[in-house]
Amino acid sequence: MAQQNPQVAQQMQQVSQKIEARKATLIAEMTEEFMQEEKKITSQFDSDPLLKLKAREVDLRAMENERKREADESKAEMDRAKLVQAREINDEKLEQNEDLANLRADTSLTKQQMSNSFKNRQK
Repeated sequence: MAQQNPQVAQQMQQVSQKIEARKATLIAEMTEEFMQEEKKITSQFDSDPLLKLKAREVDLRAMENERKREADESKAEMDRAKLVQAREINDEKLEQNEDLANLRADTSLTKQQMSNSFKNRQK
């Protein structure tokens, strides 16, 4: 029907524009009300010393938690470094013990050879 009658199409377009204008006005009014309420709440927060104190307490607690987390990370890193160092020391000790065992075995073999050689000379 709107296609057949241009006057009806024009009226529909005008109604649509009025609806959009009304929506825009309502959105603007609601946004303004929201801003006013938010300002009221914020101003209450700014003027209430108890809320300021509570906010400061929350901030301090967050800073303390961050400090503890960093200290824990540092301690864990130090523990890892100690474990690596202990493992290296243990490996070095095992290597030294192996070297000493080889030296003892060589010394024992040399003594045995000298003893055998001495006995052969006496015979």
